[in-house]
Amino acid sequence: MNHKLAILYGIIIWAFVLIISLVISPQHSSERPLFESIMPVALVLAVTVASIKYFQNSKKKTLMAGLCLGLIWLGISLGLDLLLFSWGPMRMTVADYLKDIGATYSLIPILTTAFGYLYEQNK
Repeated sequence: MNHKLAILYGIIIWAFVLIISLVISPQHSSERPLFESIMPVALVLAVTVASIKYFQNSKKKTLMAGLCLGLIWLGISLGLDLLLFSWGPMRMTVADYLKDIGATYSLIPILTTAFGYLYEQNK
């Protein structure tokens, strides 16, 4: 596994989702359901593109590689988010964060594991 590339893509995924959330933040209060619908779509888009790019350059294309990749990206997103949401104007408790935002991140290892499985089956 290329850990440097995995970490780089994980940071890019997190930054992309953060930028989308900042761009559409006015909808957070006025159109909350729309905001809540767009954010998982942004995450799935970022993880899908990053998974394709990562696996194109990877020699190990297996279900287990996909799971490990997803867990790395999950850890990066949770870690960076918790730093962001633990103080400042966006302050949230860990419980509120996990209920509101963190649960969506479960999509990350689900998608990467699926990519790994598909690549493994197509060998």
